[in-house]
Amino acid sequence: MPPLVKYFGDEVFCPGGPFNSDFMDSSLMLSPSPFVDVFCPRRKRARISAPFIQREQEPASRKIVPSIDVLPDECLFEVFARLPSIRDRSACACVSKRWLMLQSSIRGSEFASTPACCGSVTATKVASATEKDTTKAALAVKDANGERVLPATIEVDGGDEEEEAADCDAGHLTRSLQGKKATDVRLAAISVGAAKLGGLGKLLIRGSNAIRGVTDVGLSAIARGCPSLRVLSLWNLSSVSDKSICEIAEGCHLLEKLDLCHCPNVSDKALLAIAAKCPNLSSVSLESCPLIGNEGLPAIGRSCLNLRSISIKDCPLVGDQGIAGLVASAAALSRIKLQGVNISDVSLAVIGHYGKSVAELSFTGLQHVGERGFWALGNAHGLNKLRTLHVSSCNGMTDMGLEAVGVGCPVLKHLCLRRCCLLSDSGLRAFARTVVALENLLLEECNWITQTGVLDSFSNCKANLKSLSLVKCVGINDVDDGLSPLPLCASLHSLTIRGCSGFGSRGVAVVGKVCPNLQNVDFSGVSGLRDSDLLSLTENCRAGLTKLNLNGCVNLTDDAIIRLVMFHGGSLRLLNLGGCRSLTDESLKVILANCPLLQELNMSGCSITDQGFFSFNSSNKGLLPDLQILSLSGCSQVSEKSLQVLGYLSGSLVGLNLQHCNLISSKAVGWLGERMWGCDILS
Repeated sequence: MPPLVKYFGDEVFCPGGPFNSDFMDSSLMLSPSPFVDVFCPRRKRARISAPFIQREQEPASRKIVPSIDVLPDECLFEVFARLPSIRDRSACACVSKRWLMLQSSIRGSEFASTPACCGSVTATKVASATEKDTTKAALAVKDANGERVLPATIEVDGGDEEEEAADCDAGHLTRSLQGKKATDVRLAAISVGAAKLGGLGKLLIRGSNAIRGVTDVGLSAIARGCPSLRVLSLWNLSSVSDKSICEIAEGCHLLEKLDLCHCPNVSDKALLAIAAKCPNLSSVSLESCPLIGNEGLPAIGRSCLNLRSISIKDCPLVGDQGIAGLVASAAALSRIKLQGVNISDVSLAVIGHYGKSVAELSFTGLQHVGERGFWALGNAHGLNKLRTLHVSSCNGMTDMGLEAVGVGCPVLKHLCLRRCCLLSDSGLRAFARTVVALENLLLEECNWITQTGVLDSFSNCKANLKSLSLVKCVGINDVDDGLSPLPLCASLHSLTIRGCSGFGSRGVAVVGKVCPNLQNVDFSGVSGLRDSDLLSLTENCRAGLTKLNLNGCVNLTDDAIIRLVMFHGGSLRLLNLGGCRSLTDESLKVILANCPLLQELNMSGCSITDQGFFSFNSSNKGLLPDLQILSLSGCSQVSEKSLQVLGYLSGSLVGLNLQHCNLISSKAVGWLGERMWGCDILS
């Protein structure tokens, strides 16, 4: 650089003053050429008239992102795999959805054995690499509906490594996802965060999000992060296939209960994987799974020695080979429920022979099972522990089959027969002679069963029958009680005759003479019941009625109810008089004053008014201390004046029905709701 020369006088290079001698003033340094450096001081400040142009901001897409987020998934996977602490993993999963899904893709066995202190420091550096704190960043992690999922699921907390490992294996948590809340993102959050909160033990998914529902990705995340899972229930999941169920089998060896309902893409391959990897399986329920057939069920029976319950409904590919192979292998099986499967008499014969531990059987809609199947079921003499039998819509249950069941099941206590059209009085009599321990009998839509057959069964019954229910049996008609001596069934405590159109006043009179120890009576829908019939029944019931259902008995009047309360008011706990439109305030006053143990009262549709409640005032408000449910639906003459009286019941009442009470306004109901805050009010 040439030396600097000071010029004075007329030879000044820039007139107006000398050069500034301050070499540090960079504003005076000019570079007119790459070879000459000249100092040129300005005489005064320059006037700038041109507009100031601000520099445009960079678009959002060009913003600088944290450097660690630029790494590919493979590198982030290696970073996360070196975080042994559950607390650190949860903190990293809160950063973004991408980090969450990466965390959920790591199995427990893939985490490196890094010391706890190193893992904590590494996690701190990873989490602090973002612009926001991880706790605030968690707000950005949302599911398909835009709802936060991580803060409610993942908890960042300190703790000892040994305690975390113990909690991970405990399996205390239960998670239920329904409808639009069932997404893969939520399942991933549960997978990452459940370990710190005690470990996931039970997962139920009902339905799925219509846009981004549950798929194999979400269930695979559960399989990797929740080894303590014991109960898995999946309903209406069309996007779930064998892949995720196999992942569950690979990662959740403690699985005890599997429930698959309306899963059209799950096949025998999934059941084979469960059988091979989950030896603790004790309960399997399959419903509407069209791809499941005869291969997976025998494998479960052979491998899962603790299997105790099997339920199969509407699986068309399941046949004799699958059911027979399962029952023959599962020695501990105690509960079998079959509905809508294509099995024949062979399966029932195998169940009758190998079901030595079976205590409960349920058959529904077995169209290919005939009379020989139920005959073989009883005559195989293998059901020595069977206590409960439900048969519905099976034409194979005939008189011969019912008799064989009575012979082959010596400890049978509960029998339920629905829509068995070929069953008649002859089979019921034969069954009553052979059965020994029967306590509960329900007959529904067995139209060939008559009242004579039922009475004859009482005469021949060797068991102590405690409960009898006759529902919609057309053959139950009134008979003349003077034709033959009536049997005595002193053990019967509960009687239900509902929807039997031929049952009337003479039948009620017979019941009163045959069953003197009744405590629970249900005559709902017996429109022909009169006051005299009810009185004959109540006078013969020596034990004291506790539950009485007379719903729809339109011919009853106040006289019958007053006499009833006088006899059994001290023991009544449930009284249903709904639809008895002839009952007035007289019945209500007697009930309120003489039934101290009453817990449920239904007077819907009765002709009661406010006058009936006025007798129930503050001076005697302790008369009904246990009343929990009161129904006044359709009582059009009950007004707001009665609400003050109902307020006295606020200590015990939990349910109040005021529907179709036109004289009670919504404002009055709101006032009552504030006073009775613990009661559900229908209006």
